[in-house]
Amino acid sequence: MSGMKARARKTKYWLKHDLLVFDNVVLIIAFIFCLLWTWGSISSMSRNWSLAQELMNRQRERALLELEVETLELENEYYLSTEYQELAARKYQHKMLAGETMVYLPPNSEQAKHKHDTDQIATTVINTEEMSNFAQWMAFLFGIKI
Repeated sequence: MSGMKARARKTKYWLKHDLLVFDNVVLIIAFIFCLLWTWGSISSMSRNWSLAQELMNRQRERALLELEVETLELENEYYLSTEYQELAARKYQHKMLAGETMVYLPPNSEQAKHKHDTDQIATTVINTEEMSNFAQWMAFLFGIKI
């Protein structure tokens, strides 16, 4: 027990005469102030960065909305134009201008529907596997088949 009392007295003496001296107290307070100032600076920078990100997102949304508004305004102007009204009248009401005649064509035949199928195109392709490199270049550049 006496050893503990002696140790406690030594610790008390060390705190009173070595640690809690005016110079050390000032340094401890300055260190705590610096820590608080650093913490506040970091938190304000973090908040500023998040607010800047939010601002940029809102500016992008605003620009997008402005483009949509401009597009809709131009679309409205187009629908109000005489060109669109004429095209719509021709398409939906089968109207025509004075002096024009309407030509009604019969539906396409099966031969016309299958005129440009891929089977005919595949037969006209030159088989390049059997040709040499020089012959392939000549066929490509000049259309000459060697």
